[in-house]
Amino acid sequence: MLDATPKKLAERTSGSMINPAKTCQPIGAMYAALGIHRCLPHSHGSQGCCSYHRMHLTRHFRDPVMASTSSFTEGASVFGGGANLKTAIKNVFEIYDPDIMAVHTTCLSETIGDDVPTIIRQAEVPEGKVVFHANTPSYQGSHITGFSNMTKAMVTYFAESQLAEKEERVNIIPGFINPGDMREIKRITAAMQIPFTLFPDTSGVVDSPMTGSFQMYPRGGVTLPELKKTGDAKLTIALGRFASSDAAETLEKKCKVRAATLRTPIGIKATDAFVMALRGAFAVEVPRELEEERGQLVDIMTDTHFHFHGKRVAVFGDPDIVAAMTEFLLSLGMKPIHVLTGTPGGALGSGMAGFEGEVKEMLSAAGISGNVKSAGDLFTLHQWIKNEPVDLLIGNTYGKFIAKAEDIPFVRLGFPVLDRSVHSYLPVVGYRGAMRLIEMISGALLDRQDRDAADEDFELVM
Repeated sequence: MLDATPKKLAERTSGSMINPAKTCQPIGAMYAALGIHRCLPHSHGSQGCCSYHRMHLTRHFRDPVMASTSSFTEGASVFGGGANLKTAIKNVFEIYDPDIMAVHTTCLSETIGDDVPTIIRQAEVPEGKVVFHANTPSYQGSHITGFSNMTKAMVTYFAESQLAEKEERVNIIPGFINPGDMREIKRITAAMQIPFTLFPDTSGVVDSPMTGSFQMYPRGGVTLPELKKTGDAKLTIALGRFASSDAAETLEKKCKVRAATLRTPIGIKATDAFVMALRGAFAVEVPRELEEERGQLVDIMTDTHFHFHGKRVAVFGDPDIVAAMTEFLLSLGMKPIHVLTGTPGGALGSGMAGFEGEVKEMLSAAGISGNVKSAGDLFTLHQWIKNEPVDLLIGNTYGKFIAKAEDIPFVRLGFPVLDRSVHSYLPVVGYRGAMRLIEMISGALLDRQDRDAADEDFELVM
Protein backbone atom coordinates (compact mmCIF):
# COMPACT_ATOMS: atom_id res chain seq x y z
CA MET A 1 0.00 0.00 0.00
CA LEU A 2 1.26 3.50 -0.81
CA ASP A 3 2.42 5.60 2.11
CA ALA A 4 -0.11 8.43 2.47
CA THR A 5 1.53 10.34 5.31
CA PRO A 6 1.79 14.12 4.74
CA LYS A 7 5.60 13.94 4.62
CA LYS A 8 5.69 11.21 1.98
CA LEU A 9 2.92 12.93 0.05
CA ALA A 10 4.86 16.20 -0.01
CA GLU A 11 7.97 14.38 -1.21
CA ARG A 12 6.08 12.68 -4.02
CA THR A 13 4.08 15.67 -5.26
CA SER A 14 7.12 17.91 -5.39
CA GLY A 15 8.61 15.98 -8.28
CA SER A 16 6.00 13.83 -10.03
CA MET A 17 2.36 13.64 -11.04
CA ILE A 18 -0.08 10.71 -11.05
CA ASN A 19 -3.41 11.06 -12.87
CA PRO A 20 -3.37 14.83 -13.55
CA ALA A 21 -6.58 16.78 -12.89
CA LYS A 22 -6.42 18.45 -16.32
CA THR A 23 -5.91 17.79 -20.00
CA CYS A 24 -3.81 19.54 -22.65
CA GLN A 25 -4.01 23.00 -24.22
CA PRO A 26 -5.31 22.09 -27.70
CA ILE A 27 -8.66 20.82 -26.34
CA GLY A 28 -9.35 24.25 -24.83
CA ALA A 29 -8.22 25.98 -28.03
CA MET A 30 -10.46 23.74 -30.13
CA TYR A 31 -13.46 24.46 -27.88
CA ALA A 32 -12.87 28.21 -28.02
CA ALA A 33 -12.59 28.15 -31.83
CA LEU A 34 -15.94 26.34 -32.05
CA GLY A 35 -17.43 29.48 -30.48
CA ILE A 36 -16.92 31.45 -33.72
CA HIS A 37 -19.63 31.18 -36.38
CA ARG A 38 -18.62 29.06 -39.38
CA CYS A 39 -15.16 28.43 -37.96
CA LEU A 40 -13.29 25.15 -38.39
CA PRO A 41 -10.65 24.44 -35.71
CA HIS A 42 -7.42 23.04 -37.14
CA SER A 43 -4.90 20.98 -35.18
CA HIS A 44 -1.36 21.53 -36.46
CA GLY A 45 0.15 18.21 -35.47
CA SER A 46 -0.50 14.50 -35.72
CA GLN A 47 -3.86 13.01 -36.66
CA GLY A 48 -4.04 11.17 -33.33
CA CYS A 49 -3.97 14.43 -31.34
CA CYS A 50 -6.90 15.87 -33.27
CA SER A 51 -8.87 12.62 -32.98
CA TYR A 52 -8.42 12.51 -29.21
CA HIS A 53 -9.44 16.13 -28.73
CA ARG A 54 -12.53 15.78 -30.95
CA MET A 55 -13.52 12.58 -29.17
CA HIS A 56 -13.17 14.09 -25.71
CA LEU A 57 -15.30 17.13 -26.60
CA THR A 58 -17.86 14.97 -28.42
CA ARG A 59 -18.24 12.65 -25.43
CA HIS A 60 -18.75 15.59 -23.06
CA PHE A 61 -21.26 17.51 -25.20
CA ARG A 62 -22.88 14.52 -26.97
CA ASP A 63 -22.71 16.58 -30.17
CA PRO A 64 -20.41 16.03 -33.18
CA VAL A 65 -17.28 18.19 -32.97
CA MET A 66 -15.71 19.02 -36.33
CA ALA A 67 -12.00 19.82 -36.73
CA SER A 68 -9.22 19.27 -39.27
CA THR A 69 -5.57 18.31 -38.86
CA SER A 70 -2.19 18.74 -40.56
CA SER A 71 -1.69 14.95 -40.22
CA PHE A 72 2.01 14.93 -39.40
CA THR A 73 4.01 11.86 -40.41
CA GLU A 74 7.65 11.01 -39.78
CA GLY A 75 8.76 13.40 -42.52
CA ALA A 76 6.93 16.38 -41.06
CA SER A 77 8.32 15.51 -37.64
CA VAL A 78 11.85 15.80 -38.99
CA PHE A 79 11.61 18.56 -41.61
CA GLY A 80 8.77 20.64 -40.18
CA GLY A 81 5.08 20.88 -40.89
CA GLY A 82 5.01 23.92 -43.17
CA ALA A 83 4.09 21.96 -46.29
CA ASN A 84 1.41 20.05 -44.39
CA LEU A 85 -0.23 23.22 -43.11
CA LYS A 86 -0.19 24.96 -46.50
CA THR A 87 -1.81 21.90 -48.10
CA ALA A 88 -4.31 21.66 -45.25
CA ILE A 89 -5.38 25.30 -45.66
CA LYS A 90 -5.94 24.77 -49.40
CA ASN A 91 -7.89 21.53 -48.88
CA VAL A 92 -9.99 22.77 -45.96
CA PHE A 93 -11.37 25.76 -47.86
CA GLU A 94 -11.96 23.71 -51.03
CA ILE A 95 -13.67 20.78 -49.31
CA TYR A 96 -15.29 22.11 -46.11
CA ASP A 97 -15.71 25.79 -47.01
CA PRO A 98 -15.53 27.47 -43.58
CA ASP A 99 -15.38 31.25 -43.33
CA ILE A 100 -12.62 31.07 -40.71
CA MET A 101 -9.91 28.52 -39.96
CA ALA A 102 -8.48 28.59 -36.44
CA VAL A 103 -5.07 26.94 -36.23
CA HIS A 104 -3.74 25.72 -32.91
CA THR A 105 -0.41 24.02 -32.36
CA THR A 106 0.40 20.77 -30.56
CA CYS A 107 3.46 19.63 -28.64
CA LEU A 108 4.89 18.12 -31.83
CA SER A 109 4.74 21.27 -33.96
CA GLU A 110 5.87 23.39 -30.98
CA THR A 111 8.89 21.16 -30.37
CA ILE A 112 9.87 21.35 -34.03
CA GLY A 113 9.48 25.12 -33.87
CA ASP A 114 7.17 25.75 -36.83
CA ASP A 115 6.76 29.46 -37.60
CA VAL A 116 2.98 29.28 -37.96
CA PRO A 117 2.31 33.00 -38.74
CA THR A 118 4.82 32.92 -41.61
CA ILE A 119 3.38 29.67 -42.95
CA ILE A 120 -0.12 31.19 -42.92
CA ARG A 121 1.09 34.31 -44.76
CA GLN A 122 2.65 32.10 -47.45
CA ALA A 123 -0.43 29.88 -47.83
CA GLU A 124 -3.16 30.19 -50.47
CA VAL A 125 -6.09 31.66 -48.51
CA PRO A 126 -9.15 32.31 -50.71
CA GLU A 127 -10.45 35.86 -50.91
CA GLY A 128 -12.93 36.62 -48.16
CA LYS A 129 -11.67 33.77 -45.98
CA VAL A 130 -9.61 34.13 -42.80
CA VAL A 131 -6.94 32.03 -41.09
CA PHE A 132 -5.64 32.86 -37.61
CA HIS A 133 -3.65 30.94 -35.02
CA ALA A 134 -2.78 30.45 -31.36
CA ASN A 135 0.27 28.76 -29.88
CA THR A 136 -0.91 25.99 -27.55
CA PRO A 137 1.99 23.70 -26.55
CA SER A 138 0.54 20.65 -24.82
CA TYR A 139 3.40 20.39 -22.34
CA GLN A 140 2.56 23.73 -20.70
CA GLY A 141 -0.51 24.80 -18.76
CA SER A 142 -3.76 22.93 -19.36
CA HIS A 143 -6.91 23.03 -21.50
CA ILE A 144 -7.81 26.25 -19.66
CA THR A 145 -4.54 27.82 -20.86
CA GLY A 146 -5.37 26.72 -24.40
CA PHE A 147 -8.84 28.28 -24.20
CA SER A 148 -7.27 31.50 -22.91
CA ASN A 149 -4.64 31.58 -25.68
CA MET A 150 -7.18 31.03 -28.47
CA THR A 151 -9.55 33.66 -27.05
CA LYS A 152 -6.64 36.10 -26.77
CA ALA A 153 -5.79 35.37 -30.41
CA MET A 154 -9.33 36.39 -31.41
CA VAL A 155 -8.65 39.80 -29.89
CA THR A 156 -5.16 40.09 -31.38
CA TYR A 157 -6.28 39.24 -34.91
CA PHE A 158 -9.76 40.75 -35.14
CA ALA A 159 -10.60 43.45 -32.56
CA GLU A 160 -10.69 46.97 -34.03
CA SER A 161 -11.35 50.42 -32.61
CA GLN A 162 -13.09 52.50 -35.28
CA LEU A 163 -15.33 54.91 -33.33
CA ALA A 164 -14.31 58.15 -31.64
CA GLU A 165 -16.49 57.29 -28.61
CA LYS A 166 -17.12 53.88 -27.12
CA GLU A 167 -20.56 52.32 -27.63
CA GLU A 168 -22.94 51.51 -24.78
CA ARG A 169 -22.15 47.82 -25.17
CA VAL A 170 -20.36 45.21 -23.10
CA ASN A 171 -18.04 42.42 -24.19
CA ILE A 172 -18.40 39.28 -22.08
CA ILE A 173 -15.73 36.57 -22.14
CA PRO A 174 -17.44 33.59 -20.47
CA GLY A 175 -14.52 31.25 -19.88
CA PHE A 176 -14.50 27.47 -20.37
CA ILE A 177 -18.12 26.73 -19.50
CA ASN A 178 -20.95 24.76 -21.10
CA PRO A 179 -23.23 26.24 -23.79
CA GLY A 180 -26.13 26.12 -21.32
CA ASP A 181 -24.13 28.43 -19.04
CA MET A 182 -23.42 30.78 -21.94
CA ARG A 183 -27.14 30.95 -22.71
CA GLU A 184 -27.84 31.86 -19.08
CA ILE A 185 -25.22 34.63 -19.08
CA LYS A 186 -26.78 36.04 -22.26
CA ARG A 187 -30.26 35.81 -20.73
CA ILE A 188 -29.20 37.75 -17.63
CA THR A 189 -27.49 40.46 -19.71
CA ALA A 190 -30.42 40.73 -22.11
CA ALA A 191 -32.83 40.99 -19.16
CA MET A 192 -30.92 44.09 -18.07
CA GLN A 193 -31.38 45.49 -21.61
CA ILE A 194 -27.65 45.95 -22.19
CA PRO A 195 -26.29 45.34 -25.73
CA PHE A 196 -23.52 42.73 -25.56
CA THR A 197 -21.05 40.60 -27.48
CA LEU A 198 -20.23 37.26 -25.90
CA PHE A 199 -17.09 35.58 -27.23
CA PRO A 200 -16.42 32.82 -27.75
CA ASP A 201 -20.01 31.59 -27.81
CA THR A 202 -20.56 27.85 -28.24
CA SER A 203 -24.32 27.98 -27.65
CA GLY A 204 -26.05 26.85 -30.80
CA VAL A 205 -22.88 25.01 -31.86
CA VAL A 206 -22.32 22.09 -29.47
CA ASP A 207 -25.94 22.03 -28.29
CA SER A 208 -27.50 22.26 -31.73
CA PRO A 209 -30.96 20.78 -32.35
CA MET A 210 -31.74 17.62 -34.29
CA THR A 211 -33.06 18.74 -37.68
CA GLY A 212 -32.77 15.55 -39.69
CA SER A 213 -29.92 16.86 -41.83
CA PHE A 214 -26.23 17.32 -41.07
CA GLN A 215 -24.97 20.89 -40.68
CA MET A 216 -21.22 21.31 -40.79
CA TYR A 217 -21.58 24.79 -39.29
CA PRO A 218 -24.61 25.27 -37.02
CA ARG A 219 -26.24 28.67 -36.57
CA GLY A 220 -24.48 29.54 -33.30
CA GLY A 221 -21.23 31.27 -32.53
CA VAL A 222 -19.99 34.87 -32.48
CA THR A 223 -19.60 36.31 -35.98
CA LEU A 224 -16.48 37.91 -37.41
CA PRO A 225 -18.11 41.39 -37.65
CA GLU A 226 -19.10 41.08 -33.98
CA LEU A 227 -15.52 40.19 -33.03
CA LYS A 228 -14.22 43.22 -34.90
CA LYS A 229 -16.66 45.50 -33.03
CA THR A 230 -15.35 44.39 -29.63
CA GLY A 231 -12.80 47.22 -29.81
CA ASP A 232 -15.60 49.82 -29.72
CA ALA A 233 -17.36 48.50 -26.59
CA LYS A 234 -17.48 50.45 -23.34
CA LEU A 235 -16.47 47.54 -21.10
CA THR A 236 -15.15 43.98 -21.20
CA ILE A 237 -16.13 41.61 -18.40
CA ALA A 238 -13.88 38.57 -18.09
CA LEU A 239 -15.65 35.79 -16.20
CA GLY A 240 -12.91 33.64 -14.73
CA ARG A 241 -9.38 34.89 -14.29
CA PHE A 242 -7.54 31.92 -15.77
CA ALA A 243 -9.64 31.40 -18.90
CA SER A 244 -10.67 34.98 -19.71
CA SER A 245 -8.49 37.71 -18.20
CA ASP A 246 -5.67 37.56 -20.80
CA ALA A 247 -8.04 38.35 -23.65
CA ALA A 248 -9.70 41.18 -21.71
CA GLU A 249 -6.37 42.76 -20.80
CA THR A 250 -5.14 42.43 -24.39
CA LEU A 251 -8.28 44.18 -25.62
CA GLU A 252 -7.75 46.95 -23.07
CA LYS A 253 -4.19 47.52 -24.29
CA LYS A 254 -5.06 47.28 -27.97
CA CYS A 255 -8.34 49.22 -28.13
CA LYS A 256 -8.59 51.01 -24.77
CA VAL A 257 -11.68 49.02 -23.70
CA ARG A 258 -11.86 48.96 -19.91
CA ALA A 259 -11.49 45.44 -18.50
CA ALA A 260 -13.06 44.01 -15.36
CA THR A 261 -12.23 40.48 -14.21
CA LEU A 262 -14.79 38.68 -12.05
CA ARG A 263 -15.28 35.17 -10.76
CA THR A 264 -17.32 32.78 -12.87
CA PRO A 265 -20.88 33.62 -11.70
CA ILE A 266 -21.48 30.41 -9.76
CA GLY A 267 -23.41 30.97 -6.54
CA ILE A 268 -25.06 34.02 -5.08
CA LYS A 269 -22.01 36.22 -4.37
CA ALA A 270 -20.38 35.79 -7.78
CA THR A 271 -23.69 36.29 -9.60
CA ASP A 272 -24.37 39.42 -7.53
CA ALA A 273 -20.95 40.75 -8.54
CA PHE A 274 -21.69 40.15 -12.24
CA VAL A 275 -25.12 41.79 -12.09
CA MET A 276 -23.82 44.78 -10.11
CA ALA A 277 -20.89 45.25 -12.49
CA LEU A 278 -23.36 45.54 -15.38
CA ARG A 279 -25.65 47.82 -13.37
CA GLY A 280 -22.82 50.13 -12.31
CA ALA A 281 -21.22 50.44 -15.73
CA PHE A 282 -24.42 51.09 -17.67
CA ALA A 283 -26.62 52.81 -15.06
CA VAL A 284 -29.54 50.42 -15.52
CA GLU A 285 -31.96 48.98 -12.99
CA VAL A 286 -31.89 45.32 -12.05
CA PRO A 287 -35.10 43.87 -13.55
CA ARG A 288 -37.79 42.37 -11.35
CA GLU A 289 -37.29 38.89 -12.79
CA LEU A 290 -33.67 38.79 -11.57
CA GLU A 291 -34.62 40.18 -8.16
CA GLU A 292 -37.27 37.48 -7.90
CA GLU A 293 -34.81 34.73 -8.87
CA ARG A 294 -32.34 35.96 -6.28
CA GLY A 295 -35.06 36.00 -3.62
CA GLN A 296 -36.03 32.44 -4.53
CA LEU A 297 -32.39 31.37 -4.21
CA VAL A 298 -32.08 32.98 -0.76
CA ASP A 299 -35.32 31.24 0.28
CA ILE A 300 -33.98 27.87 -0.90
CA MET A 301 -30.66 28.40 0.89
CA THR A 302 -32.57 29.22 4.09
CA ASP A 303 -34.93 26.27 3.79
CA THR A 304 -32.15 23.75 3.17
CA HIS A 305 -29.32 25.07 5.35
CA PHE A 306 -29.56 22.11 7.71
CA HIS A 307 -28.68 19.79 4.79
CA PHE A 308 -25.36 21.53 4.34
CA HIS A 309 -24.17 23.16 7.55
CA GLY A 310 -20.77 21.88 8.62
CA LYS A 311 -20.49 19.25 5.86
CA ARG A 312 -16.91 18.68 4.76
CA VAL A 313 -16.31 18.87 1.02
CA ALA A 314 -13.53 18.09 -1.47
CA VAL A 315 -13.74 19.97 -4.77
CA PHE A 316 -11.47 19.73 -7.82
CA GLY A 317 -11.43 20.75 -11.48
CA ASP A 318 -10.73 23.87 -13.52
CA PRO A 319 -9.49 26.82 -11.43
CA ASP A 320 -12.20 29.32 -12.34
CA ILE A 321 -14.98 26.82 -11.64
CA VAL A 322 -13.36 25.53 -8.44
CA ALA A 323 -12.72 29.00 -6.98
CA ALA A 324 -16.31 30.10 -7.62
CA MET A 325 -17.70 26.81 -6.32
CA THR A 326 -15.61 27.12 -3.15
CA GLU A 327 -17.13 30.53 -2.52
CA PHE A 328 -20.64 29.13 -3.00
CA LEU A 329 -19.97 26.18 -0.67
CA LEU A 330 -18.93 28.63 2.02
CA SER A 331 -22.17 30.57 1.45
CA LEU A 332 -24.07 27.33 2.07
CA GLY A 333 -22.28 26.82 5.40
CA MET A 334 -20.18 23.92 4.11
CA LYS A 335 -16.47 23.37 4.73
CA PRO A 336 -14.37 22.89 1.58
CA ILE A 337 -11.30 21.37 3.24
CA HIS A 338 -9.69 19.91 0.09
CA VAL A 339 -9.51 22.20 -2.97
CA LEU A 340 -7.42 21.24 -5.99
CA THR A 341 -6.91 22.16 -9.65
CA GLY A 342 -4.66 20.54 -12.23
CA THR A 343 -4.01 23.84 -13.97
CA PRO A 344 -0.82 25.63 -12.90
CA GLY A 345 -1.97 28.58 -10.83
CA GLY A 346 0.84 31.00 -10.20
CA ALA A 347 0.32 34.74 -9.71
CA LEU A 348 -1.49 36.41 -12.59
CA GLY A 349 -1.09 39.84 -14.13
CA SER A 350 -2.26 43.10 -12.56
CA GLY A 351 -1.05 42.01 -9.14
CA MET A 352 -3.70 39.29 -8.79
CA ALA A 353 -2.95 36.36 -6.51
CA GLY A 354 -2.73 32.88 -7.96
CA PHE A 355 -5.24 30.09 -7.41
CA GLU A 356 -3.85 28.97 -4.07
CA GLY A 357 -3.74 32.49 -2.66
CA GLU A 358 -7.29 33.24 -3.83
CA VAL A 359 -8.79 30.09 -2.28
CA LYS A 360 -6.77 30.27 0.94
CA GLU A 361 -7.95 33.84 1.44
CA MET A 362 -11.58 32.69 1.19
CA LEU A 363 -11.03 29.78 3.59
CA SER A 364 -9.16 31.97 6.07
CA ALA A 365 -11.97 34.54 6.09
CA ALA A 366 -14.39 31.72 6.94
CA GLY A 367 -12.14 30.35 9.69
CA ILE A 368 -11.49 27.09 7.82
CA SER A 369 -8.17 25.30 7.54
CA GLY A 370 -7.86 23.21 4.39
CA ASN A 371 -5.57 21.75 1.75
CA VAL A 372 -5.28 23.88 -1.41
CA LYS A 373 -3.15 23.04 -4.43
CA SER A 374 -2.70 24.13 -8.04
CA ALA A 375 -0.97 21.91 -10.64
CA GLY A 376 -2.20 18.99 -8.54
CA ASP A 377 -3.32 15.48 -9.41
CA LEU A 378 -6.03 13.06 -8.36
CA PHE A 379 -3.58 10.86 -6.46
CA THR A 380 -2.88 13.79 -4.14
CA LEU A 381 -6.60 14.48 -3.73
CA HIS A 382 -7.30 10.84 -2.93
CA GLN A 383 -4.61 10.76 -0.25
CA TRP A 384 -5.92 13.98 1.30
CA ILE A 385 -9.34 12.36 1.54
CA LYS A 386 -7.89 9.23 3.11
CA ASN A 387 -6.15 11.33 5.75
CA GLU A 388 -9.12 13.67 6.31
CA PRO A 389 -12.43 12.12 5.11
CA VAL A 390 -15.16 14.28 3.60
CA ASP A 391 -18.95 14.10 3.31
CA LEU A 392 -19.07 15.11 -0.36
CA LEU A 393 -16.86 15.14 -3.45
CA ILE A 394 -17.44 17.60 -6.33
CA GLY A 395 -15.61 17.42 -9.65
CA ASN A 396 -15.53 15.96 -13.14
CA THR A 397 -16.14 12.35 -14.18
CA TYR A 398 -12.73 11.10 -13.05
CA GLY A 399 -13.67 11.73 -9.43
CA LYS A 400 -16.03 8.75 -9.53
CA PHE A 401 -13.18 6.35 -8.85
CA ILE A 402 -12.27 8.17 -5.63
CA ALA A 403 -15.95 8.43 -4.67
CA LYS A 404 -16.44 4.69 -5.19
CA ALA A 405 -13.26 3.72 -3.36
CA GLU A 406 -14.06 5.89 -0.34
CA ASP A 407 -17.88 5.54 -0.49
CA ILE A 408 -18.49 9.31 -0.77
CA PRO A 409 -21.51 11.07 -2.34
CA PHE A 410 -20.38 12.58 -5.62
CA VAL A 411 -21.63 15.58 -7.66
CA ARG A 412 -20.35 15.85 -11.22
CA LEU A 413 -19.32 19.37 -12.22
CA GLY A 414 -16.97 20.87 -14.78
CA PHE A 415 -15.10 19.31 -17.70
CA PRO A 416 -15.16 16.55 -18.70
CA VAL A 417 -18.38 14.83 -17.65
CA LEU A 418 -18.36 11.73 -19.85
CA ASP A 419 -20.67 9.32 -18.03
CA ARG A 420 -23.78 11.51 -17.79
CA SER A 421 -25.79 13.42 -20.40
CA VAL A 422 -27.90 16.61 -20.62
CA HIS A 423 -25.60 18.48 -18.16
CA SER A 424 -24.20 20.75 -20.89
CA TYR A 425 -27.70 22.09 -21.66
CA LEU A 426 -28.50 23.05 -18.06
CA PRO A 427 -26.73 26.02 -16.44
CA VAL A 428 -24.84 26.08 -13.15
CA VAL A 429 -24.19 29.84 -13.43
CA GLY A 430 -26.52 32.61 -12.30
CA TYR A 431 -29.25 32.38 -9.69
CA ARG A 432 -31.01 29.60 -11.58
CA GLY A 433 -27.77 27.67 -11.83
CA ALA A 434 -27.21 28.03 -8.08
CA MET A 435 -30.67 26.55 -7.47
CA ARG A 436 -29.73 23.58 -9.64
CA LEU A 437 -26.45 23.09 -7.77
CA ILE A 438 -28.28 23.09 -4.44
CA GLU A 439 -30.65 20.44 -5.77
CA MET A 440 -27.73 18.32 -7.00
CA ILE A 441 -25.79 18.60 -3.74
CA SER A 442 -28.84 18.06 -1.54
CA GLY A 443 -29.88 15.05 -3.60
CA ALA A 444 -26.45 13.43 -3.32
CA LEU A 445 -26.28 13.96 0.47
CA LEU A 446 -29.85 12.82 1.13
CA ASP A 447 -29.44 9.73 -1.07
CA ARG A 448 -26.53 8.77 1.15
CA GLN A 449 -28.58 9.40 4.32
CA ASP A 450 -31.47 7.33 2.95
CA ARG A 451 -29.11 4.49 2.12
CA ASP A 452 -27.52 4.59 5.57
CA ALA A 453 -30.97 4.60 7.19
CA ALA A 454 -32.01 1.61 5.09
CA ASP A 455 -28.87 -0.25 6.17
CA GLU A 456 -29.66 0.48 9.84
CA ASP A 457 -33.26 -0.76 9.40
CA PHE A 458 -31.97 -3.94 7.76
CA GLU A 459 -29.58 -4.58 10.68
CA LEU A 460 -32.42 -4.07 13.20
CA VAL A 461 -34.61 -6.57 11.33
CA MET A 462 -31.79 -9.11 11.21
